[in-house]
Parts: sequence; C-alpha cells; structure tokens
Amino acid sequence: MVKTFLKPRMPTHLQIRSAGVSVVVLRGVGSQTETLLLRRAGEILKGAWCQVAGVIEQQEAAWETALRELQEETGLVPEELHSAGICEQFYDARLEGIYMAPVFVAFVDTHAVVTLNREHSEYRWIRLEEVDEYLATPNQREMFAHIRRHFVERKPTEWSRIDFKNRGAT
Repeated sequence: MVKTFLKPRMPTHLQIRSAGVSVVVLRGVGSQTETLLLRRAGEILKGAWCQVAGVIEQQEAAWETALRELQEETGLVPEELHSAGICEQFYDARLEGIYMAPVFVAFVDTHAVVTLNREHSEYRWIRLEEVDEYLATPNQREMFAHIRRHFVERKPTEWSRIDFKNRGAT
C-alpha cells in the first residue's frame, strides 16, 4: 500500500518592518506618576489615544527620532531618556507584516508645558493605574505595564539611560 501525503502548504512570509519609535512620556514619582496620552487627529487611528510615535528619518538613530518626535508632537524636551528594553509590536494587515518599534521612556519636568502639533487634537496626563481605560490595543497595555514595572515601581537601571545631552543630539 502506497501512502500519499499532501504537500504541506507553505506559510505566508510576513515582512518585519521596523521604521519608527514609540515614546512613553512620564512625569512625577511613585504613585503620583502620570503619562502623557495624545488623541490622534490624522486618518491613521483617528480619535485613538496613544503615546508619542514617529518614523525614523535617514541617517537618524532611533533615540534621535525619539527626541525629535517628542519635541515635534508635544514641544517637550526630556530631563532623562531611557531605552525601555522592549519593542512595541503588532500585526499590520494593510502591510501583511509585523511592525516593531523600539520603545523609549522620556522623563519630563512636572511643570513642562505641552504644545501639540497638527497630528493630535488633545492631550491628557493620566495616572498609570488608569491608563488602560484609554488604550485601544493589547500591545499598548502590555507596553505601559512594562514601563510601570521597570520605570516607576523601581528606579530605572543606569544601562538603560541614553546620555543624549553629551552625544550632540537635541
């Protein structure tokens, strides 16, 4: 008896795209820590609350993009910038691929003034315990939980700090 096997169907090859960054902005300390959420005004994710995010330009390091996007979208300059040690990732059906963005944490002064650009219609400072109520996706909730555990409930490690002031980036 000859057995015939069906040729297994080859899986779809998903592209992995990493062309941008996410920046979680924090102010305050301990249980008083708040994060900045921005309401999208453009066509992509219109009306959704999100963190600062943007596309890496040619010859730009990811941490430089984080600083530039933070300043462009909010007018803020951080006192400290850290690598969160994770990437925000999600499946994008439009691109039939996985999008990954390194996550940065920007600590700003509690009295810093936010000035929005045209990409956002409004902003809110939200206590981290309440942020899940605003977030649209599971990956955002996981990202903010990671930030809470590693940058609020404990002091960030020195290895995560990006010394942007001595690298010539502003």
